[in-house]
Order: sequence, then structure tokens, then C-alpha cells
Amino acid sequence: MSRRNPKGRDINGIVLLDKDTGLSSNAALQKVKRLFFAKKAGHTGALDPLASGILPICLGQATKVAGFLLDDDKRYFVRGQLGQMTDTGDAEGETIKTQPFEHLIDEEIRTAVNQFVGDIEQIPPMYSALKKDGQPLYKLARQGIEIDRPPRPVTIHHIDYLGYENGVVSLEVACSKGTYIRTLIEDIGNKLGCGAHVIELRRTGFAHIDITQTIKFADLENLAIDDYQLLDEKIFATQDMLPSIDSLYLDEQQTIDIKYGRSITSNGQGSFEVIKLFDNHKQFLGIGEPDEDGSIKPKRLFI
Repeated sequence: MSRRNPKGRDINGIVLLDKDTGLSSNAALQKVKRLFFAKKAGHTGALDPLASGILPICLGQATKVAGFLLDDDKRYFVRGQLGQMTDTGDAEGETIKTQPFEHLIDEEIRTAVNQFVGDIEQIPPMYSALKKDGQPLYKLARQGIEIDRPPRPVTIHHIDYLGYENGVVSLEVACSKGTYIRTLIEDIGNKLGCGAHVIELRRTGFAHIDITQTIKFADLENLAIDDYQLLDEKIFATQDMLPSIDSLYLDEQQTIDIKYGRSITSNGQGSFEVIKLFDNHKQFLGIGEPDEDGSIKPKRLFI
């Protein structure tokens, strides 16, 4: 590939990667960044190495809106092994306890699963990226250190019970941000009195995004030719990834003001927490938010 700028390309937008298992989210990010020769990149909604599925990769200025994507709901396919508990809550960990599960019948499992639909509380796992005094919990866990973690409210919108066979329960889960599917499976196992851990996890939905819109890294590599044209066609416009946020189109003077960091009048815009801003040429500028006096001030701008 032709690489004239040693620092990378100034490209903006979002690549919807279908991450493979066995790869950390950061490793997947770095591979995509190198392939696109992007100057800047980041990911939203990290997936464990065991997990596969949707991992949005933000390129260039799109990294400024990554946090807004994180607030959205997610959907997963998961398979859980009953009767075995591991120290990580998934198949990558060491087995720490086994309990009989053979007596369980399909209806018992279905009933237990349904009890977790709605607003619930979860205790975050030690093997997570949450931090205590600046230290990720998973690093403490690897040292054999366990600390108290307060329960956190999450919402399980619905669970589709797909079946149970040979000790393995299969589910599709739609949930709010911050939900740990490993913890959900462990809690279901505890409810059944036998314990459980995740053996397969795939993120199939992220906000309005469906797994069918994603692309595998191997397929991206096949598109990598000298002029980047085919690769760049796989980049989604940042504003299109934020459909739940209303839009405001600015006139020339408002465009000038907002670019200089000045607040603008809202032109009678309704109630909102944040809003997408477009300049007088209908080009996406970034995100604005209401000011105390009812005007709109810049929050994250693409400048």
C-alpha cells in the first residue's frame, strides 16, 4: 500500500467489526488501525477474548463520540455449562467447583431463567476492567486478591430460551449497558443450585446495529489494495451510528459560533440531553448539549 504520511491517514467513521474469538478487543483494534493505516482509532464496548461479535471500531474524530455508543442496549447469544463454576465465569478460567445438575429438567431451567428478566442487580465479576484505586479488577484477581464490589442495577429486557441439552443451556439476551453476561449465567446457575459458566458468547446486536452489518477482519484484509477505496467503503459515517440522537442544522453564523466554542440559540428545539450538529453545508460537526440558559453549547466537535 502507498503510505505517504508516516503518521497515518486522517480518516473518520466507524468500522463494524465481527471480532473473532481468541482475540482481545485491543488486539482487534490495533489490527484494524494498522490495516486502514489510520492515524487514530479506538473501540467501544469491549468484548472478552472468549467472545465474538459486534465490536465498533472508531476511526479518527469518531473516537470523540465513542461514549455515546456505549450507552446503548446490546444483544447476545450465549451458551452456559451447568454444574461447573470457574474463577473467571467462563471457559478460560480454572474450575473451582462442580455440582450435580443431571436432575434438572427443562421446565425448571426455563423458570429460573425467566426470573432474571427485568430490572435486576449484579455484582460485577473480579475478572473485569472495572477499577479500584486506578487498578483494573482483573489484575487484582490474577494476584489472588478479591475486593467487595457493590451491586449495580442493570436491565434484562428479554431472554429467549433456546433450549437445554447435555448440561448446556442456550439463550439470547437483550440487555442494558453495563450488563455482565458471565454474571448472568453464574447467577442462573446459582439459582438452580448447581453453578454455571459461559462456554460461548457472541454479541449479535449493539443499539440499532445487527450482526449482519459487520465484517470479519479476514474479509477486510481481502479488500486491502493500494488505493484503500474498497476498505474505506466499509466505514460507516459517524452520524449514522447515532440514530437515537436528534439533529440540528445550523445556519452560517451558528456554524461559525459553534466552531469557536460559543453557544448558539436553539431555534425552539425540543427537550434533549445531547444533539447532533450539522453545519450550513449539512456536514456533521459533532455533538452539542443544552446550556443553562437554554442555548446549545458544543460538547464534542469534529474540527
